[in-house]
Amino acid sequence: MKDSHGRTIDYLRISLTDRCNLRCVYCMPFDGILQVPHDTILRYDEIVRFVQVAAQRGVQRVRLTGGEPLVRKGVAGLIECLSAIEGIDDISLTTNGVLLKKMAPELHRAGLRRVNISLDTLDPAQFTQITRLGHIESVLEGIDAALEVGFDPVKINAVAVRSLHQDYLAFAKLSLDRPLHIRFIEYMPVGNSSGTCGAGWGPEDVVSCDDIRRQIDEGAQAAGIGTLVAAEGNNRPVGGGPARYYHFPQALGTVGFISPLSRHFCGDCNRLRLTSTGGLRPCLFSDKEYDVRTPLRAGNDAALNAVIDAACGMKPSEHHEGDHARATQTNMNAIGG
Repeated sequence: MKDSHGRTIDYLRISLTDRCNLRCVYCMPFDGILQVPHDTILRYDEIVRFVQVAAQRGVQRVRLTGGEPLVRKGVAGLIECLSAIEGIDDISLTTNGVLLKKMAPELHRAGLRRVNISLDTLDPAQFTQITRLGHIESVLEGIDAALEVGFDPVKINAVAVRSLHQDYLAFAKLSLDRPLHIRFIEYMPVGNSSGTCGAGWGPEDVVSCDDIRRQIDEGAQAAGIGTLVAAEGNNRPVGGGPARYYHFPQALGTVGFISPLSRHFCGDCNRLRLTSTGGLRPCLFSDKEYDVRTPLRAGNDAALNAVIDAACGMKPSEHHEGDHARATQTNMNAIGG
């Protein structure tokens, strides 16, 4: 399946819910979200049917997101169904890790093979400050469980925010002794993450990945670890995302950098996003979305394919400097990241 710019679209991100068991300041308000009517949420059988149609169009990889996908009951059963769809070669999941210790074995048995775990700080007090409800111990236990059951790769996603004064080297060192793949993501001021209604962060809090890497290399060299070198071949973790990967000499894992602002990767964008309420989004930096719930519930595959065509046709060639300031006003929990 191609978009109007000739890019192959073979990756689908599906938000299972906009609900979450944390209240991260850049993702949703402290009081939570207005609950949408239950009948507006895509049922699992509808998600499976959409993926079947998308697979016929060339989609090969699916990532389940939220909100927090593990708060929705029956996720393992959904994964089992998706794993059986012809043409789907890879199913992954992004989670905050809080429920992973309990659910990792069941998810692995269902066919899930790799996970991304969101963790923005290694400081317990700061973790609670960012998440408002969470305790870092539960996430660290989730990481341990993910490795123990055999998820591979296990990736740690850390959003870099200047105001947080994060210890980037401490994060990077997690990759030394265990096969963890640490990915730093430039903060994107979208939705209600900036201003007084959110975290209070803004464009000045964006830290470029080049700056993060420089800080890591300086600290690592001073500590006698050595500087990061490009990860190639088998040293790179499985996945088709936009991260640039590096590793320390002799490290078991890698350190990756995702640069949506400082180094646009739109030219290689290969994905569509499906919201929990059945909106198909061509681009993260836009509120434009196309209704797939209606044709799904009508059993109209021709109309469903027409919606997919329309969404692919509206994927922009790129976003431009300053787009983040006027981009989507939808909170990240509703988009799926």
